[in-house]
Amino acid sequence: MLIFGAALLGAYFLFASFSQMPLTPIKVKYYSQVNEVMQPYLAQNWMLFAPNPLSDDRGILSRARCADGTVTEFYDVTSPYVQKVQGDRFFPSRINRLVSGTVTQLDSSDPVLQRLRDTEKEEKKKQLPLLPYEKTSREQAERFMTRYSLTQMPGVCVGRPAAVQVRVYVRELPPWSQRKNDSAKGTVKYQDLSWREVDALT
Repeated sequence: MLIFGAALLGAYFLFASFSQMPLTPIKVKYYSQVNEVMQPYLAQNWMLFAPNPLSDDRGILSRARCADGTVTEFYDVTSPYVQKVQGDRFFPSRINRLVSGTVTQLDSSDPVLQRLRDTEKEEKKKQLPLLPYEKTSREQAERFMTRYSLTQMPGVCVGRPAAVQVRVYVRELPPWSQRKNDSAKGTVKYQDLSWREVDALT
């Protein structure tokens, strides 16, 4: 049993080392399999400690399609938890980070790949498509946000909802130079994700 445990621990450290190595053809080929072991539910990254802190407000809305075909209005999933955090400065809940972190995960990529795509965009060239592990990361993010949104809309339908759709929004805050300008407003961008059947989420 001790030998088995040591072998299991060694295999885990091998997967961990592989996941942190620089981007190579080998990593691109096998990243999806390693990612299923290292990050089975939610991608973990260093965005919290990024050198360029976020300068926007990110969140999600969600709506449901009921069994009778009716579609509900969008429900604000993010704001209630933000208000709870602002109302408790000593022991604030961290659950709102689940949403903001997952929204960031939607478009997060390897820094080298991101610089390459930015260069291709500036030169008006065809951009490199998403790699398999990037598609996997995005799929995980979309699936998590849909499942999470489903838990935040109790009683939205008579019975269980048939499908859920998530709308991701990013509100760019006014620049720091306009901090004293009361009329300064940011811009809001949003993206509607695909409808997902509830039966396929559980």
